[in-house]
Amino acid sequence: MRKVYILLILISMPFHLFAQQKLSWDGFADVSFHDVYNVHYDEYFMKPTFGPNIQSYEGSKISIRGYFLDFSYKEGFYMVSRNPMSSCFFCGGAGPETIIEVNFKNKPKYKTDQVIVVVGILELNADDVDHCNYILKEATVKLVQ
Repeated sequence: MRKVYILLILISMPFHLFAQQKLSWDGFADVSFHDVYNVHYDEYFMKPTFGPNIQSYEGSKISIRGYFLDFSYKEGFYMVSRNPMSSCFFCGGAGPETIIEVNFKNKPKYKTDQVIVVVGILELNADDVDHCNYILKEATVKLVQ
């Protein structure tokens, strides 16, 4: 009986390890911010403290539905946002928890404000002010609407 139990665990492990988890934007709100001075830029930045719920997804393959934002096609700097461009973090006063930097496997061909579902590996970034707090690596688009 014990061998059967161990075999079942080993068989199910790969499916759990590679399963994609769908997150909502509310999950990304599990963060608080405080101002920290950055000597390099001689400026204060909002440093995140990630909550336990969002921390549990770090390194996991997740999917999120949002608005595609093309900030620099030439340099390959893309984001997905909870809100369209006119009301995103940079343009409309939403918080930094409403955007995710996306590093696509292949150069995307979508237009700003097009609704997409992005799948990738979640990285939490608290220290590098040149990147967003949330980053999806090895990303692909699962669905275009």
